[in-house]
Amino acid sequence: MGMMKEFKEFAMKGNVVDLAVGVVIGAAFAGIVKSLVDDILTPAILTPALKAAHIADLSQLVIPGTAIKYGNFLSQILSFILVTFTLFMVIKAINRMKKKEEAAPVVPPEPTLSEILLMEIRDSLKK
Repeated sequence: MGMMKEFKEFAMKGNVVDLAVGVVIGAAFAGIVKSLVDDILTPAILTPALKAAHIADLSQLVIPGTAIKYGNFLSQILSFILVTFTLFMVIKAINRMKKKEEAAPVVPPEPTLSEILLMEIRDSLKK
């Protein structure tokens, strides 16, 4: 029974639960970013380029006489760049919101009883 108790304590630690929540939220956020990149940004960027090259799909970009599909590779590079840039913009916006919250004026704490007594001693010594 000791092993089950130890496992329960481990599984219910704050860090483990926080990590689990982070992973679940991260997976959901990954779906949002993937959809943004795959369904909105990539077609907006690639459609004009593919039309200019008279190509219907990136998979048609192959080295003649081989099975090397460099079009798919280029698509993955573009997807990586767009995901990275999208995450950068989201994090930048979050940091900007955090700075606004932190910009609230900080009120200095009231002096403690010891500090008040020390100030009174200092003032009486000056006299």
